[in-house]
Amino acid sequence: MRDFGAGLRFLFSGQRWVARHGRWWGFGMIPALIALVGYVVALAVLIVYAGDLAAWATPFADGWSEPLRDAVRTVVAVLAVVAGGLLSMLTFTAAALLIGEPFYESLSAKVEETEGGGPPEPDVPLWRQLWVAARDSLAVLLRAAAFGIVLFLCGFIPVLGQTVVPVVALCVSGFYLAVELTGTPLQKRGLSQKQRLRLLRSRLPMTLGFGAGLALLFLIPVVTVLAMPGGVAGATLLARELSPYEPEGARRPEDADADTGADADTGADAEDGGGELPRPGRGPYANPYAADPYAADPYRADPRA
Repeated sequence: MRDFGAGLRFLFSGQRWVARHGRWWGFGMIPALIALVGYVVALAVLIVYAGDLAAWATPFADGWSEPLRDAVRTVVAVLAVVAGGLLSMLTFTAAALLIGEPFYESLSAKVEETEGGGPPEPDVPLWRQLWVAARDSLAVLLRAAAFGIVLFLCGFIPVLGQTVVPVVALCVSGFYLAVELTGTPLQKRGLSQKQRLRLLRSRLPMTLGFGAGLALLFLIPVVTVLAMPGGVAGATLLARELSPYEPEGARRPEDADADTGADADTGADAEDGGGELPRPGRGPYANPYAADPYAADPYRADPRA
């Protein structure tokens, strides 16, 4: 439960960060606002033409009596509008993330900068960054959709479908939301999607604390617009916790202590090579592609997996 609470704290820390940086909060809301306007227009068109859609979908009712025909087509029109609303709720976040990739990448980089620095920007064309991000997002969406279909079918199981399944669905949604939002900062650290999934699963309670909390907020479309920038900031802070960035050649305190101890024991002078610092060690989730995360195909199978 401690890790779960830590994940929730990252969610609130992200919201506090954008509250302190109001300009970036407004900047991060632009993609969600664009998506919201698009969805509102699409739903308005659906409502206006719901009757025509119902008539097109029920040609078999043309010969029925007018009261029965109108009742059936009204029900079909209402169901179409309800289905459109549900589909909008389910896909709104994914659409906002797809539209906002360049915005959220800039926001994530700013969070890294204010929190002590992060990996340098990859020296690759923007189109390649967007292509890799789009492929990652599609893969995440397909995984989430597969789980969604299974959970939808499980929802018809008596008792379990009304109690356990909604909780599991929230956790699944939260996990993949965390996967999507941490994609940019973790990819800059050179982690392929397979490695990112393994990393987030290794700290599952923390990931769920962040992702499930944000998924609850995102159930309300208007709140999604307001909370999205803070979600991106919180995901960046979570990524920094899970995979701390260590600049090449950085001198760590423990290295300095070890170096001092070695000199004291041997009397070697640094100029003679006795005080040369060892190369900083790398954790299991350090950048496997050195300074260039795009030096290798991020979708290539990880030989260490």
